[in-house]
Amino acid sequence: MESIKVGKISYDKSFASGFNFYKLFWIFFIGCIMGVVIETIWCLATGFHFESRTGLIYGPFNPVYGFGALFMTIALYWIRNKSDRWILIGGTIVGAAFEYICSWVQEMIFGTVSWDYSNYPFNLNGRICLLYSLFWGILALVWLKHIFPLMTKYIEKIPNSFGKSLTFVLLIFMVFNVLMSSAVVSRLVDRRNAVPVSNSFERYIDERYPDERVNKIYPNMRFIE
Repeated sequence: MESIKVGKISYDKSFASGFNFYKLFWIFFIGCIMGVVIETIWCLATGFHFESRTGLIYGPFNPVYGFGALFMTIALYWIRNKSDRWILIGGTIVGAAFEYICSWVQEMIFGTVSWDYSNYPFNLNGRICLLYSLFWGILALVWLKHIFPLMTKYIEKIPNSFGKSLTFVLLIFMVFNVLMSSAVVSRLVDRRNAVPVSNSFERYIDERYPDERVNKIYPNMRFIE
């Protein structure tokens, strides 16, 4: 670890201390995994069946929750020491805004949606509703009060050289994962619109990720007519 000197005493400085690039990436990465775990448990508890809740084609990752954790941490960190009520309110507002934006972006880019709250009371265009916005608030409270401090403690114990190398390896993997997942969904949309393949990469996607397989990965994704 890097050392910093305060007076005559030297302290080891973690590669992920504060809110630097490394810490922000780990917040995103862990959030991606936690989101899948939470949604899978929720699906089992309420629907009594297992269903894929991943957002990427490789591994148990959902970027919506990754960016949600990142956005939530940055937006609410300044009130982490205030009463639970303020964090719950802040998390509800920030989470609802984030979820609405994610739904809108997905629809604009791919013409699809992965959730629809139209049948829930107090919903806004089916993109958000009061119930799930409150869930975001509860998640924010648990995250800031319990998970984030514990996560930070253990991340900062990782040796600097290994931590930095691992971060960049995981970053490259996640970028590749996001790009490949986007290409797979894009081809799904093209096939639906009878757009033929134009190169060997698209042909590879069609052969490796036919509609049946993609629908298993994203069982809740629906096209907007």
